[in-house]
Amino acid sequence: MSVVHPGYAPPSGPDRPPSRSRVRRWLLAATAAWAVLLAALAWWSARTDEPTVREQRTIGQAVPVVDDAVGRLVAALDGTAWAMTPSRVEQGCRVTPFSAGTELTRGIDVLVAEGGERDLLARVADSLPERWRAGVRVSSDGPLLRADAGEFVLVEGESRSPGRVRFTVLTGCRPTDVEFAGPLPENPPEPALRAALQALGRPVPERSDEVAAPCPGGAKAWTQRVAAGAGPAPLSALAPLAAGVVMIDTPEAYAYRLGSGLVVADATGDQLHLAFSTGCAD
Repeated sequence: MSVVHPGYAPPSGPDRPPSRSRVRRWLLAATAAWAVLLAALAWWSARTDEPTVREQRTIGQAVPVVDDAVGRLVAALDGTAWAMTPSRVEQGCRVTPFSAGTELTRGIDVLVAEGGERDLLARVADSLPERWRAGVRVSSDGPLLRADAGEFVLVEGESRSPGRVRFTVLTGCRPTDVEFAGPLPENPPEPALRAALQALGRPVPERSDEVAAPCPGGAKAWTQRVAAGAGPAPLSALAPLAAGVVMIDTPEAYAYRLGSGLVVADATGDQLHLAFSTGCAD
């Protein structure tokens, strides 16, 4: 028989550890609660946070930003010999290793007097919106303009060769949510383009490719382009059409203003190309 002394509790032995089933249930409940919290935070972030990487914006969301950027570049290029180039759409690029997307690139070619490439880039950079943070730096390949048009759309300007500058607006690879039309819109060549082709002894096509962009003030800038065949072309034959308003006159390029329009003839490469453009200042 055991004796219990007054004022002392009988020994009860060591505490029992909680059962394994109770610990497992607690861990499962905590994990489930954490997963629900993460899902809720992800849903809220997707609906309210601004995108932080390009891959969070679709190509359809980037298109109007690209078009607006091209229009602003055209406005900044007033008084120069420029022509918009056809849009380039690359489908099947990789957004991630597991998903394909689409990339859109638009461009403007500009002719300048040799040695004036950097001054042109600096002038355009100063004319672009302040929020783009446009700037020109000198690299081993020459002067380079870079700007951020918003929505992760990049604007670049660089000298491709003496007297030539190319401005490019790029989306990078984006998730695809729209389909792009195939060929460029085609319209009969403008009278100024027809006259230039005839002066150069080249046939006048029934249709010409047309590229357009919205101007900052609401108007529309556009370029009509035609390929006028291979072989040498005496660009001096265009002088009578220029009426003294010549902007560029070299063996490989000739540009002149005609009223509110601009005619550019480019004989570099294996094809003669002619373009007629109207800008944003008219």
